[in-house]
Amino acid sequence: MGRRKIEIESVRDPNMRQVTFSKRRSGLFKKANELSILCGAEVAIVMFSPGNKPYSFGHPGVDVVAAKYFQQNHEPSDSEGDPSYDAFNMEELNLELDEVLAQIREGEKQMETYDEILKQNEVTTLSGLEELKDSYKEFQDKVKLRLSDLEISECMMLLAKEPVVGVNTKSAKSE
Repeated sequence: MGRRKIEIESVRDPNMRQVTFSKRRSGLFKKANELSILCGAEVAIVMFSPGNKPYSFGHPGVDVVAAKYFQQNHEPSDSEGDPSYDAFNMEELNLELDEVLAQIREGEKQMETYDEILKQNEVTTLSGLEELKDSYKEFQDKVKLRLSDLEISECMMLLAKEPVVGVNTKSAKSE
């Protein structure tokens, strides 16, 4: 069935608002935890419920991240906020985006080429394996036949060396 897209607006029912807050709070904390683990980011979230109860999440801790944030001197550079700088920066970013998109398209083309090569090699490999399997069976049959011939020859040679019961070879020679 999947998820439905909901319209983001204030929940009017106080009970539903509290349920929504609890679910969304746990989802937000989970995402913040994943971000800190995956990227090594230091994360702090502080929020108050509709009932004015405080909740927080921090990695390594809310106090540590907040202290680090407040200790940093965030002074905007002279060029920040300048419309000409913003336009130049946007132009550079658009050029970078175009280059990345071109690289992605090239990678997709290479992937398609490699997929075709793999498909052809699989067919060749499979038919080659079938031929090899048939040759092996044929070889096995020939070896079995040859072994059978050798066994028969060996038995005949043994029979020729041994005297036949009831036949005296000396009396047959002297007579």
